[in-house]
Amino acid sequence: MFQYFKLVSGLLLTFSLHFIGYAQSREEILKSKLDSAFSDLFKADEPGGAILIQQGNKVLYENSFGLADLKTKDKFTSKTVSNLGSISKTFVSYGILILQDQHKFSTDDNLLKFFPEFKNKEIAAKIKLRHVLTHSSGLPDLRNVNKDSIFYLTARDEENFSPLKSTNTLEFEPGTKFEYSNPAYNGLAMVIEKTSGMKWQRFINQNIFKPAGMKNSRITDGSFPDKNVAHGYILKDKIYQEYDYGEYPTFTAAGNGGVWSSIDDLKKYITAINQCKFADCSVIKASKTAYNPSGWKGEKPVYHTGTWFVHQGFYANTKTEETVNVIEHSGDQGGFKSHLIMIPEKNISIIWLTNNNKFITGHIRRILLQMKYID
Repeated sequence: MFQYFKLVSGLLLTFSLHFIGYAQSREEILKSKLDSAFSDLFKADEPGGAILIQQGNKVLYENSFGLADLKTKDKFTSKTVSNLGSISKTFVSYGILILQDQHKFSTDDNLLKFFPEFKNKEIAAKIKLRHVLTHSSGLPDLRNVNKDSIFYLTARDEENFSPLKSTNTLEFEPGTKFEYSNPAYNGLAMVIEKTSGMKWQRFINQNIFKPAGMKNSRITDGSFPDKNVAHGYILKDKIYQEYDYGEYPTFTAAGNGGVWSSIDDLKKYITAINQCKFADCSVIKASKTAYNPSGWKGEKPVYHTGTWFVHQGFYANTKTEETVNVIEHSGDQGGFKSHLIMIPEKNISIIWLTNNNKFITGHIRRILLQMKYID
């Protein structure tokens, strides 16, 4: 009996060691493949970025590359604060949902309630906050950014939303189609201010950043954050040129892309979402769920929840071979790009930030698929 127990114990030990060795080698291979892919995209003396991939609380991959600032030669790290572009809209959306949960208003309220100065009252009365959140308001973008780029270099949320209030026609009936709108979120930022009684930047800081522990995140109301910040660059004629605040219109308008954060803080943001730290779990659940409006005439079913894009595969508009369901939002502004991805069924989250105008999700997706982390 003792010999049998000894034999079984030995086999179990051998199997355990083999399993541990396999797990380690798999993670090492993943790291090696990702390092190799990113070494081709980032050079030590050029703009760079930072990447985090985690499964639950376990970090599968974390690394930083290149420089945050070409003048100071500061390196891009997991603590570097970078512009999030349109990922900023998720914070605006959560601000709206928090205020709704506080019974300050309903997302079924119309725009006329918040903006009685709309030129066409009938149009404003048709559009609900829910439509604005889900990019289905039908409001045309009447900003003349290209012709009046100097003005839009310093125009804040109110100035970016104001042209929409003079519209006499809609692109489509509210709630029937999807048309992505940046100035719509400038308007939502103003709704937060009108109903909370404070600057929306302060409201998000108090109601999301602080509960989540995001101590280094900032929402600008003008220029850059003042420390440990990346600058955005675009390669032109083989030279990286700065392309951010001061060079790129609408940078000052914060509701569409004014949140600055780091890999470290965005990791806390995901944890706060998963643990319902800044909003009731029912609010968080709703923020991840697409609704089906009656009268929808879009070419595709609804895939924006009012906070996140939700769809099968990594991209909303491109068919790929993986079948996992994804919750995500990307960002693109000036020389900055970013992506935050959650894959609940695999308990995987991915965050990356770059300041060299490069979008790197495809490299990550291919390697995770190859390594069977997703399917």
